[in-house]
Amino acid sequence: MGVISTPKVIGKQVYGSLYECDPNILKDREALEKIVKDAVTIGNMTLLDIKSWKIGDGVSVVAIVLESHVTIHTWPEYNFATVDVYSCGAHTDPKRAFQYIVEQLKAKKYTMNEADRSSEF
Repeated sequence: MGVISTPKVIGKQVYGSLYECDPNILKDREALEKIVKDAVTIGNMTLLDIKSWKIGDGVSVVAIVLESHVTIHTWPEYNFATVDVYSCGAHTDPKRAFQYIVEQLKAKKYTMNEADRSSEF
């Protein structure tokens, strides 16, 4: 019987595409930064830095967390956004953070993908 061991690095990534979002929120750089900061807290991660850029009508927000990162990229003209929440550590909950962002952007449809980024040894 083999020994089951816990990976040394536990990595969880939740990412997806959000459709039919509120275009006013997708244009609002400050609101998006607050949403990401709140998602970091909800996902039990530690915020190190956050940056955002206005790109046309859209916004890109990148939060560096001690455990990895959270990003949102928006296209208000299409009511569309992409979200990526990647964290390392058993104490984090990237799925909960992702779901919070979906709710805050008022997405009517979305895809959610999960990837296990843990070490095998």
